Amino acid sequence: MTYTHGVRPSLRYPDPEGSSMQLRSLVRLLAVLAIAFALANVPRGARGQGTGFNPALPLTHVDNGPNSDWAERQHYVVLVSLDGFRWDYPKRDDAVHLLALGKRGVWAPEGMVPSYPSLTFPNHFTLVTGLYPEHTGIVANNFLDPASGRKYSYTDESATTDGSWYSGVPLWSLAESHGMRTACLLWITCNTRIAGFRPSWYAHYDASESTPESQQARIDDTIALLREPVADRPHLIAIYFSEPDHSGHKFGPDAPETRAAALKMDAIVGKLETALKSTGLPIDLVIVSDHGMIKAEGDWIDLDQFADLTGFDTVGSLLYGKTEEARERVYNQLKHASSEFVAYRLKNVPANLNYNQNPREGDPVVIAIGPYAIRAHLTATGDDSHPHPIGMHGFDPHIMPEMKAIFFAAGPDLLPGKTVAPFENVNLYPWLAHMLGLDAPKSDGSLNILSGTLRDGGVTAESAAQ
Repeated sequence: MTYTHGVRPSLRYPDPEGSSMQLRSLVRLLAVLAIAFALANVPRGARGQGTGFNPALPLTHVDNGPNSDWAERQHYVVLVSLDGFRWDYPKRDDAVHLLALGKRGVWAPEGMVPSYPSLTFPNHFTLVTGLYPEHTGIVANNFLDPASGRKYSYTDESATTDGSWYSGVPLWSLAESHGMRTACLLWITCNTRIAGFRPSWYAHYDASESTPESQQARIDDTIALLREPVADRPHLIAIYFSEPDHSGHKFGPDAPETRAAALKMDAIVGKLETALKSTGLPIDLVIVSDHGMIKAEGDWIDLDQFADLTGFDTVGSLLYGKTEEARERVYNQLKHASSEFVAYRLKNVPANLNYNQNPREGDPVVIAIGPYAIRAHLTATGDDSHPHPIGMHGFDPHIMPEMKAIFFAAGPDLLPGKTVAPFENVNLYPWLAHMLGLDAPKSDGSLNILSGTLRDGGVTAESAAQ
């Protein structure tokens, strides 16, 4: 029972000498209250099964409380990531829905610049924190923490769901901390408690993610969430799709299969947009990707063919020397070893990569200067029968424009027909927070970069009054 403004409601008990009609009325009232109490305590996921939720994507509900009165008055943001959707795919493949979205709203015709390394886990977490990977701590898909000796791997759920690995305040945690409910459908890290919160609704990632049923379920569940009562309705919904990244790796970025995957994702965007319009809610739809894709060249490059890595811990191409002497020795062996990569001491990695402060990045740091597959060692079994993927990413976006990502958005908070020059993806965070009415904490991004796309120019009510 809820008490309003601290005042308890009065309960009228029947007079023992009153009529039996009064007694029957009380019994009926108590029965109604019992039913209402039972319904209120049914798990949200179970309640949703009959209200438009799709069982192909079960959702977990976290009771973060109802939306605050302030939150209920804010607009809605639906943020969608299409993994590996390269910046030039929309024009190349005539992605009609994405291009139309950009013409109605805002887009970056020459792409958005991912953070280095242009990998999936680092960039998805950067997109929702506004911090470069070296500041979030997620410096690669797989890496070592020299301070603790622990290994992080994107395939290890015990690591990915351990909030101690992450720094920064994800957008959903920021919103939840201000009494605004959120949902997260398969976005990386969204089932992890970070900065004190999980989203109010989230879906676990599993092998069914790429099936047509799961893809459709993300649309169905989004609409079902937006039709929840206003007290429970999420104002931020973040959605992840793994294509066309999977096809790009397997077939290469220019293959017919990858083009087909890109157009399939474009069709999903069209279906999602139509469904969102049916709600009648003020929704800003934002479509991004984490990185692009390029066709790899040559065979594996094994760093132990150029340097003696005895005593080093290694993860992929990351090198972790245990002494300063060892680090300097291997750096000297690698620095002029090949025309296909460059080696730096960690502190000397070029500043524009924002990758020179975190020990998790290794030391020395090896950076490919072309689309080359680099690793520290041959596989542990010595079996080299498994070639690297045809399509790859993770490279420096400043020298490989194929790494650039997409950016499209339209909605009531955005000006129509605006284009923006390439910008770093850390700048999305304060921009998204602003559209939700939130003040973003300090990050590596700036609202000024995208403020010209906003109807209010990025001016908050507080600053306007000053």
